[in-house]
Amino acid sequence: MNRPIFWIAFNLFVLAMLALDLGVFGRRARTVSFRQAAFRSAIWIALALSFSGVLFHFQGKTPALEFVTGYVIELSLSVDNLFIFLLIFRYFQVDEEHQHKVLLWGILGAFVLRAAFIFAGVSLLHRFHFLTYLFGALLVYSGFKLFRQGESEIHPEKNPVLRLFRKIMPVTKEYVGDRFFVRKAGLCATPLFVVLLVVETTDVLFAVDSIPAILAITSNAFIVYTSNVFAIIGLRSMYFALAGMLDVFHYLHYGLAVILMFVGAKMLASGYVEIPTLAALGFVAVVLAASVGASMVHPKKA
Repeated sequence: MNRPIFWIAFNLFVLAMLALDLGVFGRRARTVSFRQAAFRSAIWIALALSFSGVLFHFQGKTPALEFVTGYVIELSLSVDNLFIFLLIFRYFQVDEEHQHKVLLWGILGAFVLRAAFIFAGVSLLHRFHFLTYLFGALLVYSGFKLFRQGESEIHPEKNPVLRLFRKIMPVTKEYVGDRFFVRKAGLCATPLFVVLLVVETTDVLFAVDSIPAILAITSNAFIVYTSNVFAIIGLRSMYFALAGMLDVFHYLHYGLAVILMFVGAKMLASGYVEIPTLAALGFVAVVLAASVGASMVHPKKA
C-alpha cells in the first residue's frame, strides 16, 4: 500500500469528499442539526472501517489492526480537542451558523500541517531510533500533565501567533458575516479569521501529542497518514453532533491521559517488550469505555 498509486488514489478520494463538503454542504452558512451531523459522522466512521477492510485484503491482519488502533486513538484525541474548539467559539462568541466554515477551513489547514508532521516523524524515527524513546517520554509527560490539569482552559489572548498577527494586520471590531477579510481603507481581517488562526495554532499543539501517539503503534507512513486523515476529516460533523454533550463527558480527559501514558510506555519499552497491536487496541477501547461510563454514572455537578 506504500506504492504511489495508493497514495494518489487516497488523496484524490479525500479531496473529492472535501470538495463535496465545501461545495454542497458548506455552500451557504447555516446551522447544522444534530441529526445531520450524526449521519455524516456515521458515514465517515463507516468509511474508515471499510478502509481497514481494504488494508486487510491487500496487506493482511496486522496493518489493518494498526490502522484501526491508530484511528481509534486519533479519533479519541480529536473528541477531546472538540472541548477546546467549543471553548474557543464560546470565548469569541462565534454564531453557530459560522462555526462550520471555521472548522472546515481549519481541517484543510490541519491536513497540510499534520502531513508535514507525520512524514518528518516517520523519517526521523527510521534514521534515529533513539527518538522513539524521546517521543515515548513526551507522551508519558503529556498524559501526566493532562491527568493533573482537570478542566480545560484556554487563553487566546496569550497565543503568540495571534499577538504577532494583530501587530501586522488590522482587525475589525465586529464580525462581517462569514467573511475572513474585508476592505476598509485597506485589507483588514475580521474576528472570524482570528478564530480560525487560534483553531489552527491550537491544532498544531494537538499534533505534538497525537502524531507520536500513533507512531507508537506503527511507523508505516501510509497507515499513520490515512488513520490521521480519517480521524480529522469527520471532526467537523462530530463537533456538531457532540457540541451539546461535550460537557457530559467530564471524565474523558482522564481516560485520554491514561491512553497517552500507555502508548508512551509502549514506545519506551519497545526495545524490550513487544505489545501486540490487538492488545493495545483492546486496552484503548476499555479505557475509553470506562471514562465515558464513569461520566454517565457520575454526572458533572452544575
